[in-house]
Amino acid sequence: QVHLVESGGGLVQAGDSLRLSCAASGRTGSSYGIGWFRQAPGKERENIAVISWIGGATWVLGSVKGRFTISKDNAANTVYLQMNDLQSEDTAVYYCASKDIKDGPYQDWGQGTQLPVSS
Repeated sequence: QVHLVESGGGLVQAGDSLRLSCAASGRTGSSYGIGWFRQAPGKERENIAVISWIGGATWVLGSVKGRFTISKDNAANTVYLQMNDLQSEDTAVYYCASKDIKDGPYQDWGQGTQLPVSS
């Protein structure tokens, strides 16, 4: 099992930037990569970015591309989500999750961090 802890959330204003962190521990050697997800009030959870531990291949959801960037620090077993020009529609609980296979399901999830954006 991979244990994940998100941090960095908190109240921000529209236009602000913020970086979320996802610290991984446990069986990180079995993890293919980390995905960031968010769930806004009353909406389905959506996958917004993914990065592989080996090679650093990334994917970012089209609607946030250009504002959100995913990166990693293998030595620290940490994945980051840099978010710029935050808008009220970015208000959500943000989660990170780990998967063992590139096209497989996410098996391990963090507890989430709240990001309210005031307009």
